[in-house]
Amino acid sequence: MSTTVESKTNPQLNLGDRSVELPLVVGSENELAIDISSLREQTGMITLDEGYRNTGSVRSGITFIDGEKGILRYRGIPIEQLAESSSFVETALLLFYGDLPSSDHLARFRELLSEHDMIHEGMRNSFLGYPPHGHPMAILSSMINTLSCYNSDVMEKEDEASFELSAARLMSKIRTVAAYAYKTSIGQPLIYPEPELSYCRNFLHLMFSTPTRRHEPLQDAVRALTLFLILHADHEQNCSTATVRMVASSGASLFASCAAGVCALWGPLHGGANVAVMEQLQRIHDSGTSVKSLIERVKQREEKLYGFGHGVYKNYDPRAAILRQHAAKMLGNMGRTDPLLDIARELEEAALTDDFFVSRNLYPNVDFYSGILLRAIGIPLNMYTVMFAIGRLPGWMAHWKEVRDGGSRIYRPRQVYTGPTTRDYVSAEWR
Repeated sequence: MSTTVESKTNPQLNLGDRSVELPLVVGSENELAIDISSLREQTGMITLDEGYRNTGSVRSGITFIDGEKGILRYRGIPIEQLAESSSFVETALLLFYGDLPSSDHLARFRELLSEHDMIHEGMRNSFLGYPPHGHPMAILSSMINTLSCYNSDVMEKEDEASFELSAARLMSKIRTVAAYAYKTSIGQPLIYPEPELSYCRNFLHLMFSTPTRRHEPLQDAVRALTLFLILHADHEQNCSTATVRMVASSGASLFASCAAGVCALWGPLHGGANVAVMEQLQRIHDSGTSVKSLIERVKQREEKLYGFGHGVYKNYDPRAAILRQHAAKMLGNMGRTDPLLDIARELEEAALTDDFFVSRNLYPNVDFYSGILLRAIGIPLNMYTVMFAIGRLPGWMAHWKEVRDGGSRIYRPRQVYTGPTTRDYVSAEWR
C-alpha cells in the first residue's frame, strides 16, 4: 500500500516566481514518486515522458520489481520460491486475490478449469476459416474475442462474484484455442481436452496427441512448462499489461481487454524477443560462426545480441537465472543435449567477462533461455509468443480486476502537440 507523506517533505517545483508543492508518494517497498495529478490544474503545464519510462501510471499491489538488485516478487513472494514450490494454477490465484489459496479454493478452481476446458463446436469450425499459414497470435487474439460471444452469461455481469468463473473459463479455454491454432496450421485434427489431466499436461495433450496416438509427456517436460508459465505470469507495467489496463479502464470486458493484451504482446520488441534469440543461436550454429567474432561484431555495432539487457533490470534477470539452471537439468534428465544451449552459455560467459557488456548492464534476460526450454518440450518456434500469452494471462486478469475493483477513471494521457498551427482549408483545384 502506498502512502502520501507529510506536506513538509513534499518537493517544490519552481516556475519563475511561482512555487508549486507536489505530494510525495511512498510505496510499500519505499519507492518514491511525485504525484503530478494536479500539475496542469495548478500550472497549465503537463509533464512529457515519451515511452512512459519514468512515469508511474498506477498504484498496484500485484508485482514488485527492483531492477537494480534483480528482484521479482508476486504479491510479496519471491519468484524463486514460486518457481521451486508452486503450480501455475496456484500462482494465478495468488495474483488474482493477493494470497496463496487454501487447499479447498485451489481444488474448486481446478474443477472450474476442467469443467470449462472445451470450446463450443461452432468455434471448432471457425478454425477452418483461417489459412494454414496464419500466425497463431492472430488466431489467438481473434478467438479470445470470439469466446466472449459464447460466454455472454458472465460477460453481462463480470462483477466480483462472477470474476472467478470468467477467469477460469478464459484461462482454461486459452489452452484449447492455442493448441487448435497449432493443429490447424499443420493440418492435423483437433483433439478434445481431457479433464482429469493437470493444466500443463492437458495442454501438451492438446498440442501433440492425435486420434491414433496419445502423447505422454515426460514429467520433466510438464515441470518445464509449469516453470515457464509461472515465470511469465506477470511483470508489472509492461507493454501488454499496460494495454490491458488501458482497455479495462474503458469498462471493456475481461475477454476484450485480454485480447488487446495479446495484440500488444505480439510485437517483436515484447513477446517475440525469444524467437529472435533462437533464430540468432540457430544462425550461429548453422554458419559455424565463433562466439568471439560475434561478440566483436556486436561491440562494433555491426550486429545485435538478442536476449541481453532489459528496460527494467540493470542486473541479472532473476527469471533468466532460474531458466538457465533448469534448462540444463531438464535436458540432462531427458538424456539429451542441445548445441544451442552450449552456444548460449558460451555467449553468456563471453559477454559477462567483457566490460563492454558489464558496464552497460547488459545481462541475460528471460528471453535468452526461455526458447531453449520450449524447444526441449517440443514447442515449435511460431508458438513461442503464444506460450508467452498463456503464461501472462493470469497477470493480465489480475490487473483487469485491480482496475475494476479500484473504480478507476478511464485512462486518458495528454500529449504535446507538434503539428501545424491554424491554417485554412484549400479547395482541390487550388492545391
